[in-house]
Amino acid sequence: MHLDPIGTPFAREVGPSEVSSRRAMARCRVTMLPETTSRIASNAIHKGDVLAAARIAGIQAAKRAAELLPMCHAVMVGNVSVNFQIGDTFVEVEAHVDTVDRTGVEMEALMGATVAALCIYDMCKSADRTMTIEQAAVWEKSGGRSGTWRRALDL
Repeated sequence: MHLDPIGTPFAREVGPSEVSSRRAMARCRVTMLPETTSRIASNAIHKGDVLAAARIAGIQAAKRAAELLPMCHAVMVGNVSVNFQIGDTFVEVEAHVDTVDRTGVEMEALMGATVAALCIYDMCKSADRTMTIEQAAVWEKSGGRSGTWRRALDL
């Protein structure tokens, strides 16, 4: 979907675009107290396995991005993976989304990463009110007219 010059929404035609393999990867970070990362790593959060729940939430979110973002085209999501890296004071969330379609999956990857981060926050908020969700960004995309793009590592 797009907006015309006076703000009326319309669906952009994706029909002429070539069907091709497309992929995107997005990351974000949940910063927290060291005790919280330790509890997540040892599966000691009282609500349950934080990373398993966050992985499921991220996969579901990536598959439903077009339902929540009014200008996002629905795409046939072929594969979604959500992975985590636990640091001393953060959990980094990384979502990869693949499709064979006429438009890219950047929004699906961002939705997967950020909703997984929200799930981490939700499951840990009673243990740590200091948490923040930061640095949500697309890090890579490939396919389509614009080809491959990678974010510089200076973030």
